[in-house]
Amino acid sequence: MAINFKRSLTVTLLMIPVLGIAHGVTDADQELLLQGGLWAYIRVGATHMLTGYDHLLFLAGVVFYLKNFKDILKFISVFTIGHCITLIGATYAGITANDHLIDAVIALSVLYKGFENLNGFKKLNINVPNLLLMVGIFGLIHGFGLSTKLQSFDLGTDQLLAKILCFNLGVEIGQILALIPIVFLITLARKSNQFSAFYKAVNWYLILAGVALFIYQMYGYFSSH
Repeated sequence: MAINFKRSLTVTLLMIPVLGIAHGVTDADQELLLQGGLWAYIRVGATHMLTGYDHLLFLAGVVFYLKNFKDILKFISVFTIGHCITLIGATYAGITANDHLIDAVIALSVLYKGFENLNGFKKLNINVPNLLLMVGIFGLIHGFGLSTKLQSFDLGTDQLLAKILCFNLGVEIGQILALIPIVFLITLARKSNQFSAFYKAVNWYLILAGVALFIYQMYGYFSSH
């Protein structure tokens, strides 16, 4: 039973990048935003987070390191505050960046979390950066990535702040919906005798996924220039 559970969760994690193909700006989303009013921004925000493999991988890495609900709530709150600041602030101020470059940095955050979870800094005799601070910083970066995606849409000028806030609300709803199964599965996994090996395997996967996503985004950047 433990082996079946392990295989199921591994398949789920491996499928995240495949599901994430939809993670981006589409004509269908643009049409929905033009026709659906503010509710459409909530829907697109939620969908964007639920298909955001890079965001979900980072969140999974954060949750994997934590052992109780209080810590999970604290760290996820810091991450949420961080990405709200840059999502709302950068979008309203019209500050943007190349989406490939910002997504490349987000990919490095995934790599970083897996490396940190495996005690990589300690093995290199490097002082471990404050975890809560780093989660907050990465929250700002992830929020800027979300802002860049949102600004790829034609937002118009009417109700701009309301549109941004609705998109942000959708992102938070999507994040909660994504975290529920992630936390549930990891909590179940902790009860298995194979959790230690599983922990190492998943965090190595985060490192490899981070490297692969970074290379993919940098290839996209240089191919477009």
